[in-house]
Amino acid sequence: MNPAAGTALAVLLSLVSAAGYALAAVAQSRLAAASPAAPDGRGALRALLARGQWWWAVGLNAAGALAHVAALHYGPLTLVQPLGALTLVAALPLGAYCARRRVTRTEWRGALWTLGGLVGLVAVTGPTAPGEALSLRESLVVAAATALLIAALASGRLQGRERRGNGGPAARGLGHATASGIASGVASALTQTLTAALALDLPGTEPTWWQTALLAVLISGFASGGLLLSQAAYRGGLAAPLAVVNLSNPAAAAVIGVALLGETFRAGAWGWLVAAGASLVAARGVVLLTKGGTPEPTVVAVAVPAPTAAPAPAVPAPAATATAIQAEARPMPIPRLPDLTAPETEPTPAPVGG
Repeated sequence: MNPAAGTALAVLLSLVSAAGYALAAVAQSRLAAASPAAPDGRGALRALLARGQWWWAVGLNAAGALAHVAALHYGPLTLVQPLGALTLVAALPLGAYCARRRVTRTEWRGALWTLGGLVGLVAVTGPTAPGEALSLRESLVVAAATALLIAALASGRLQGRERRGNGGPAARGLGHATASGIASGVASALTQTLTAALALDLPGTEPTWWQTALLAVLISGFASGGLLLSQAAYRGGLAAPLAVVNLSNPAAAAVIGVALLGETFRAGAWGWLVAAGASLVAARGVVLLTKGGTPEPTVVAVAVPAPTAAPAPAVPAPAATATAIQAEARPMPIPRLPDLTAPETEPTPAPVGG
């Protein structure tokens, strides 16, 4: 397969992966909204695993992950990971349909900005050979650094909850989403390394069975951790956590691809400038998508004060009231006074004869 056909197939598989991840995100968001707030621990995890909707979300995530792995086999990491931001665009109409509302104009604008940025990224991504992968030593270093970063994010989240300064669901959700996106991006890079190891094309020495098994365990750990962290993030809503996941995921993968895999963009320095501009455009679209769902609660709040204007016309004018009282009180004593003074029962004196 020539490089152009491989790039086209990678884009198609990335779109399928984005659709699967979007369906899973909507299912997880509805599950988080329907589930009562429970303290973290084994009880909450056991209750989550007992829900059938959770396993549907896991299946959809697995389908999206398989399509993502296939896309990584045919395309470079710098191409496949940015296309994951289409998950937010696909989840936009799906989430609105499930919530029985219409997609706002701001959300559609955000979707267009995001698509424009992604088209720019795809245009400057060169059809490089997909055989590059991390070595075993680099994989272990990346895994250890990522585990420390996720632990630092979790530690900051717990401290913020104790201080209760930023302990709202939205603030905690963004921390969960950042950790989830980083974990998923590193899992993608390690997956590319595992496929190269299974194909006996890994850089360095040929891996043994336990080294390949270690890669599989690391991928499973980061993928499962990212899934659980995203589920916790959706307690604060769908748009903002999903936007942060779609930003931190390709950011982590791009750092690995550029710093360790030697991947680059087409047209040299101009390609880097176009990629930077396209990234800003995509980031602008993600921000609009994040803010697009916020006007719905305000519409309901504005409609509440409407009945307060009804009692205003019922207030009478004081001058008209005084005039009406004087007009009613003036003729009332006139007809009653003659009735009280009329002596109809007074006897007439009899004539005296003589």
